[in-house]
Amino acid sequence: MGHGRRYEEDDEDMSEVLGLKEKLGRNVFKHIEHPHIVIKEGKANDPRLRAAVYVCPAGLYSVNEAGEVELTIDGCLECGTCRLACGPELLEWNYPVGGTGVQFRFG
Repeated sequence: MGHGRRYEEDDEDMSEVLGLKEKLGRNVFKHIEHPHIVIKEGKANDPRLRAAVYVCPAGLYSVNEAGEVELTIDGCLECGTCRLACGPELLEWNYPVGGTGVQFRFG
């Protein structure tokens, strides 16, 4: 016999299948004063950096009108995909300071 709580009619159904955008929308992002990922100086035009535009699951990288890659750090999932795709010669990548960054919720 289990001693766990019994299922109630009004309990939330956690078996709901969510899409990627819905899952990401449930995450909480705590502001980071100093970005934990920075495109190294003079590397915004490096063609290898465009890989981050395609592989970042949060869509944080984009190409501006001048053809340079830009990074918007808010919403970073801290997965390291950009780090793997672009390498240490293009990006300075660290985990955010404790208590900041992403907090995953039901995703």
